[in-house]
Amino acid sequence: MYANQQIEQLDRESMQALQLERLQKQLKWVEEKSLYYQQKFAKAGVSAKEVQSLEDIRRLPFLTSNELFQVDSLDLLTLPLSAILRFSVVQQENGEVTKFYTNGDVAKNVEMMTRCLVATGINQTSVVAIQGDMADSRLMDIQYALEMLGATVVNMGTDYRQWLRFMDLISMDTIVSTPQLIMQLIIQLQATGKNIADYPLNRVICMNPQGLTNAMQRHIADRTHATVYNLYEPAELGTASMLYQCEAHKGYHIQEDYYYPEIVAFHSDQVVTEPHQMGELVVTTLMAEAMPLIRYRTGQAVMLETDTCDCGRTLHRVTTPFTFM
Repeated sequence: MYANQQIEQLDRESMQALQLERLQKQLKWVEEKSLYYQQKFAKAGVSAKEVQSLEDIRRLPFLTSNELFQVDSLDLLTLPLSAILRFSVVQQENGEVTKFYTNGDVAKNVEMMTRCLVATGINQTSVVAIQGDMADSRLMDIQYALEMLGATVVNMGTDYRQWLRFMDLISMDTIVSTPQLIMQLIIQLQATGKNIADYPLNRVICMNPQGLTNAMQRHIADRTHATVYNLYEPAELGTASMLYQCEAHKGYHIQEDYYYPEIVAFHSDQVVTEPHQMGELVVTTLMAEAMPLIRYRTGQAVMLETDTCDCGRTLHRVTTPFTFM
């Protein structure tokens, strides 16, 4: 099943044309509207006008997570606060991340998340529990996307006593959670003499803030007897929908109409062009309004897969040598 078949099965030539059009608009936008990028491009001696092809993006400087934590978030902002619909503050081990969203940003995140959820098999008959603090914008996107699909949503919050009550009250077939919270649920159920595998749960969607690889995936699958899907949700991106797994579980599809991916050699600025070569994932937003990211180095070690997936999607995928099937 596809949420947006036209995009998810778009031919490569059309996708690249769409990416270039959106990339040029995005670069023009940040150069005109963001103090941070104005200064960054000027220091590097480059301008948006120099990007006439997708390959020309390599002329632009990289953005690292250290830079993001050091710069004032208002300097990254491209719009006055009066144009902001939502903001979210997420605590990370290495600092605090503040993200701003326009109405358009939220709509795009929800549209991408809808694709993610449909790829796992969720539909209007699904009953989906969400574990976590709903003050997190990424969880709000998931709730909106579920409601767009017509699925029943159960907000379980962060209190384990409420988790246990909802597990017995409602027959949920899906849980959206972090690996840590789903393990806490398993342990709390066990403490009351119950086994999570006895519940009608057949799907666990894990949100992984630190990386693509879910170290607990195999254990969670063994304990729940459910299929585990992963979402990559670093606070810097402000969304959990950039990459997603389908039923084939052969890597992570890239939302290429919203993010332009590059693979860069480790400890280098050299772009890797050979297929199946490991490198660092670098992404550029193509339609972000409030806080675009240009050539952001994610720190994730991946390989780019360009063949059509078994699910029929033509969107490129990234894989890691540590991805669990």
